[in-house]
Amino acid sequence: MPVATPKQYAAMIDAAQKGNYAYPAVNITSLATINASLKAFADAKSDGIIQVSTGGGEFASGLNVKDAAFGAIVLAEACHKLAEKYDILVALHTDHCHPEKVDGFLKPLLEASRKRIAEGKGPLFQSHMFDGSILPLEENMKISKELLAECAELDIILEIEAGVVGGEEDGHDTSGIPAEKLYTTPEDMVEVHESLNGIGRFLFAATFGNVHGAYKPGAVQLKPTILKDGQAAVEAKYGAESRFDLVFHGGSGSDLSDIRETLGYGVVKMNIDTDTQYAFTRPIVTHVCENIEGVLKIEGEVGNKKTYDPRSYLKKGELNMSLRMAKACEDLCSDGNTIFGTV
Repeated sequence: MPVATPKQYAAMIDAAQKGNYAYPAVNITSLATINASLKAFADAKSDGIIQVSTGGGEFASGLNVKDAAFGAIVLAEACHKLAEKYDILVALHTDHCHPEKVDGFLKPLLEASRKRIAEGKGPLFQSHMFDGSILPLEENMKISKELLAECAELDIILEIEAGVVGGEEDGHDTSGIPAEKLYTTPEDMVEVHESLNGIGRFLFAATFGNVHGAYKPGAVQLKPTILKDGQAAVEAKYGAESRFDLVFHGGSGSDLSDIRETLGYGVVKMNIDTDTQYAFTRPIVTHVCENIEGVLKIEGEVGNKKTYDPRSYLKKGELNMSLRMAKACEDLCSDGNTIFGTV
């Protein structure tokens, strides 16, 4: 089954770390965006990560329900079913879960995995993110340790963050954070290792100037060498086996040179959402503009059902999003590197 087992997901991460490539982690909100992601990974012969944010889960649950955890479960179950038709591996992940949303979002999803495992299936999600970066590091690590232990019992990987990703995503706005908070220090990275080592496997989103959202070239000052320095500090103290599996947040709009540089410093996952949102929406706008008299019933006319049928433009959005995702696979050097069938 192309949704990775815990063993396969661990092998995916190991292969990326060894091969100096990373997986695009794409946020999905619907069947169309799931299918776009699966098509992209399959066409690129790349494994990948499909993820759901709290806002994405709430949207998927519908306007009358607005339940982020329930919507995330619906999307994940759809991924499990749709992925059966593909010959690449995908892992399912949840994006930023802030401390105040742990009980209402993360805990129900862990319980859903617990029930699946009791039924002889694998976990619903292969990894989750707890974003405690807004907290003092000591408090962040205290909660992270508790959640990592719970995830480890279910063979689930936990992603954590130290340092703050700037910008705004799903209503969480950190645009006013002082600039120095956007950069994780080597001392922070050592403390993360000392706090979490030995509990279970985890991914680490260390920050090096990352910003969520869209921005013009040159507007964001990334410092990838921060990742290099942090890895070196931990390895100097605890050996090569202490090397982190790192995550690059705010990857949309980044320069290819910065993206490629991070791969050598241990980045195995890069989040991409803003660019894929735009890629999905752009051809829909073109469709509406080019077919305005058919899409709208103007001056008493009846319009053209073929152009206002949602399928006519959603397929265009799905295709264009898949092309953008395929480019992300190329940028991250994951194309052609699927381990499907080998583990």
